[in-house]
Amino acid sequence: MNQPNQKILIADDDDSLRRVLEFQLQEAGYEVLTAENGTQALEIFSSEDVDCLITDWRMPQMSGAELLKRAGAINSETPIIVITAFGDVETAVEAMSGGAFDFITKPFNRQAILLIVEKALKYGAALAENRRLRRIAHEDFRLESVVGNSEKMRQVFSLVERVAQTDVTVLIEGESGTGKELIAKGIHFSSSRKDKSFVAINCAAIPETLIEAELFGYKKGAFTGATQESKGKFEEANGGTLFLDEISAMPLALQTRLLRVLQEQEITRLGENTTRKINVRIIAASNENLTDLIKQNEFREDLYYRLAVVPIKLPPLRERREDIPLLVEHFLKKSASKHDIKPLRIEREVFQKFFNYVWMGNVRELENVVERMVVLAGDETLTLEDIPENIKNPSDNFGNLWFSLPVEPINLETVEAEIIREALNRFDSNQSQTARYLGITRSALIYRMQKYGLE
Repeated sequence: MNQPNQKILIADDDDSLRRVLEFQLQEAGYEVLTAENGTQALEIFSSEDVDCLITDWRMPQMSGAELLKRAGAINSETPIIVITAFGDVETAVEAMSGGAFDFITKPFNRQAILLIVEKALKYGAALAENRRLRRIAHEDFRLESVVGNSEKMRQVFSLVERVAQTDVTVLIEGESGTGKELIAKGIHFSSSRKDKSFVAINCAAIPETLIEAELFGYKKGAFTGATQESKGKFEEANGGTLFLDEISAMPLALQTRLLRVLQEQEITRLGENTTRKINVRIIAASNENLTDLIKQNEFREDLYYRLAVVPIKLPPLRERREDIPLLVEHFLKKSASKHDIKPLRIEREVFQKFFNYVWMGNVRELENVVERMVVLAGDETLTLEDIPENIKNPSDNFGNLWFSLPVEPINLETVEAEIIREALNRFDSNQSQTARYLGITRSALIYRMQKYGLE
């Protein structure tokens, strides 16, 4: 018996055969899409979640062989059934060699086609399930970068456990490197949506001109370069969870569209007028104080309250130093496994240096330091000699500065301007990323850029 909403695409230039096949499959309870040629079929295949493709072998514009090849490149797990002429053994062999699941010959009877389609769908479902299990086996969803037994982390884990059993929108706040995405994954894979997709997008890593298309998808021809239809992240995450990292970088105009999605649970692709219903849980994260951005008119207050139904605040590592030994032991084992070496021991004095360090990069920085020490270790025990110099002697410079102050007096504004210039160069003049790196808001960055003539 077929599963609800299983979608089959038929590609055939023979109108009568296509209609007959469409009727038989619809009568059996399948959702059916049709295409008159291979080119049209490929466009539909690229933009829709097709569970099975049935194609004629000889068609104008694009042959069945070419469609088989191109569709397989888009999604190799979708079973493809080829229609051949009676007695055409050569075509059948060519189709099977090209990756077709099976073939049917004309004329065909209803029971034969339904049996082949049912087998193809079961095969496709098995491939999808195997892929999901492989993905879960290769990813660690035990919140490895936010392990800990401190009081603050026990509160976080308790809250995660409770919200995972619901569908509420969650806002995760914390500095860079505190493990916000792993917390989001932990919520998803502990929820009823765990068998569906977890899709993550970093709002600060995508140019403002492209992020709308990335989220909502687009119609062919919607803008220059849109050569075919494309699903956005909302549709990719349908039934599952969409993680919006660095939500503070989202442009105000797009914040309005996101608010509507949260309210209506529907989206519209760029270039289209029709709406598409979605069922997506939203988890957002920010390393900035969104309430401060609201006061500066850089973030919508109504969107903030929609996102922060349940806020989760992750403490920086310097506020839970008692977790450092547990984290270090965990990263020692992880690094040893990753690089296929024997787990190393660590001297007590090393922990003392770790306790005294500021860890501005939080748990991510600690993990990187431990991995570096493991890779470069000359013995089975990590000692003070293995610690990076900036951690071993953090007081060699003035305070925690990464540069030495000159003897001669300096102009503070000149130093600030130079730091901003270097940061802008590092991030290719992306103001959102530069502001985040400097720990200031975009409006504060723009003010300083104007002040120092850095525009």
